[in-house]
Amino acid sequence: MTRYRVMAYVTGVLLIVLCFVAVPLKLFAHNGVLSTVIGIPHGMICYPLYLLATFDLYRRVRWPLSKMVVIVLAGIVPFLAFYVERRVVAELRERAVPAPRTDAAGV
Repeated sequence: MTRYRVMAYVTGVLLIVLCFVAVPLKLFAHNGVLSTVIGIPHGMICYPLYLLATFDLYRRVRWPLSKMVVIVLAGIVPFLAFYVERRVVAELRERAVPAPRTDAAGV
């Protein structure tokens, strides 16, 4: 879960910087340096690692394929990665809480 969380945050932050800072600078100020510096690591390193972390989590938790697709698509919409990450972590923490133990003695 930690790998997924880290990659969701890194991918989300880079996507926000890319969409709201680097691309406008490229379009309006004709300065494409930041979009190259942010875009290449985001697209060639971070997003593929996010995909791998998502697939690993999907495989371990045994979610339906449709849920994994939604989580994967969250990595390409600004701000959605943070929302989906919180939902995924909440669901996994809920699953991890052991049920109250009841045995014959009632303890």
